Amino acid sequence: MLKGKISPSMMCADIMKMKETLVAFEKGGIEYLHIDVMDGSFAPNYMLGVEFCKMLKKNCKIPLDIHLMVENPDSKLDWFPIEQGDMVSVHAESTYHLHRVLSKIKSLGAKSAVALNPATPISAIEFVLPDIDAVMLMTVNPGFAGQKLIPSMLDKIKKTREFLDERGYNHVEIEVDGNVSFENVPKMKQAGANIYVSGSSGVFTKAMDIDTAIIKTREII
Repeated sequence: MLKGKISPSMMCADIMKMKETLVAFEKGGIEYLHIDVMDGSFAPNYMLGVEFCKMLKKNCKIPLDIHLMVENPDSKLDWFPIEQGDMVSVHAESTYHLHRVLSKIKSLGAKSAVALNPATPISAIEFVLPDIDAVMLMTVNPGFAGQKLIPSMLDKIKKTREFLDERGYNHVEIEVDGNVSFENVPKMKQAGANIYVSGSSGVFTKAMDIDTAIIKTREII
């Protein structure tokens, strides 16, 4: 079984407490910082960008998990401070040249991932399996925090794990994004996920302080 990893959704972070948040994440051994990049076209929202990524790079050593919810991501990769150890996800639905984009991500030294919207079939990744390190499964429709888990996505996680394992890609990780709550993480884990994009129902919950939320999430995964 692949190691469980936490990737806090930075769109949920309180920008006025960013320094304290990053210190807590480093203390808690957080594996990635999830950066939702939205262009208002592919995803119906505007969120996080290049300068935000540069700020995180300057102030924190945790690798970035850059989630490009944008049209034509191949023309925008060079904008970002992508380094070895980072992970970059592009949506299969967002580009005509998925293989080319994944190859470019690899050339920058980062791990590459394909993101799939809820209605996109798992077969979309079949012919790029040698080029990916992870599959990101959207368990809500992209765009906004605070949405509820689409129940059928638990079965999609399970079938994606089977799809990968049957083809000899046991090492390819499965990341889940959307309503990754304390209640849903055990179900996602059982289905085969191992990277958890933790947002308003996870490490950024208002029900407890961030250190406690990290510990609780770590115990569950």
